[in-house]
Amino acid sequence: MSVSAKASYRLRYGAPVVGEPPAEWTEVLAQQLAHRSVRRYRADGEVSDETLSALIAAAQSAPTSGNLQLWSVVAVREDARRHRLAALAGEQANPIQSSVAQAPLFLVWLADLARARQVTSKTGSATAEGADFVEAALLSFIDVALAAQNASLAAESLGLGTVFVGAIRNKPLEVAAELGLPPNVFPVFGLTVGHPDRLEETAVKPRLPQEAVLHREQYSLDPAHLETYEDVLNGFYAEAGLPEGWAQRVAHRFGSVAGLKGREHLRAALFDRGFQLR
Repeated sequence: MSVSAKASYRLRYGAPVVGEPPAEWTEVLAQQLAHRSVRRYRADGEVSDETLSALIAAAQSAPTSGNLQLWSVVAVREDARRHRLAALAGEQANPIQSSVAQAPLFLVWLADLARARQVTSKTGSATAEGADFVEAALLSFIDVALAAQNASLAAESLGLGTVFVGAIRNKPLEVAAELGLPPNVFPVFGLTVGHPDRLEETAVKPRLPQEAVLHREQYSLDPAHLETYEDVLNGFYAEAGLPEGWAQRVAHRFGSVAGLKGREHLRAALFDRGFQLR
């Protein structure tokens, strides 16, 4: 077990790990465990078209169910459009405060059933009724998540920073209008990409201990693991000057409809975009 493996595990969990990292340690594993959200970007750090092409190639190399490839992405560089998207996501339009407005590249990842419907209709099935079911929507959401994660890891391997922005689902219909999305295409989340401003100041947030998420043979929910994590993360938040612990943040999100920040209307928005969810 290398020192880098030990350091990577401790950084990711914020505490000694039960179990041993593998003896064969790789740069890919180190990169994955070092992931952190980057919300501040250098003003002089453009992301080239060549880099964007590499990120999309990485995204297209992700697994996709049945090779259906039910996703697309819109690359947004224009300042005015990024500011409008930042406002729709509930972020301040001030570039100092908004990761979306500040980053030179904002990728909006889309669940895309329009292409599959078009292909299906051209082969003789006018209705494409199979695309109306929850299964089709689920496949598209899984596909786009896998693709975007590949792109994020690729960006980080190139020294870039990223952060996922789920808040574009606060007002998905307005986002769809801003991006000119056709029916049967839905904005799932955004991804800011840019050169980090002082990456060393961006901490790696500890995750739940493996015992809380890894179940052997059968599922078992043990509150003790959550209490351990609460203690670890409270220390992290205290250093960052943040008041709430992990349990409070979970309760804030799910304790009331208000915590959904407008996303309680997603079902209606999906219907509006042509996702029938039968």
